[in-house]
Amino acid sequence: MDNLEKIHNYRNIIKKFLRQYASYKPANGEIEMQTIFDIEQDRYQVLAIGWDKERRIHGCSMHLDIKAEKIWIQANNTEIDIAEALVNQGVPKEDIVIGLQPAYLRQYTGYATV
Repeated sequence: MDNLEKIHNYRNIIKKFLRQYASYKPANGEIEMQTIFDIEQDRYQVLAIGWDKERRIHGCSMHLDIKAEKIWIQANNTEIDIAEALVNQGVPKEDIVIGLQPAYLRQYTGYATV
C-alpha cells in the first residue's frame, strides 16, 4: 500500500469510527453530537454540544490527527479504547500514537512513540 492509499484508508477508518460514536445520543440532556473532519489538515473530532438541565455542555469527546502517516489519539473523554478499536479496523499498532500520554510514557503503551 503506497503512502497516499494508506492515508486515504486511515481517513476512512477514522471518519467511520467517529460517525458511529457520534450517532449515539447521550442519555441525559439535550445534547447534539457533532463530527468535525478537517481532511486538509487531517484533524478529526467529535464534539458534544447542548444543555443538561441548566448546565451548558460543550466539549471534545474524541480528537484524532493523522501526522507523518500515523494516527495520533489527542483526546479521549470516553470509556472507549480508541487504539484497540483502530487495531480492530486493521491499523497496525506501530501506526498509532497515544498523543494524550506524555512522550516519556509512550514507550510503555505498546503503540508507536512518535
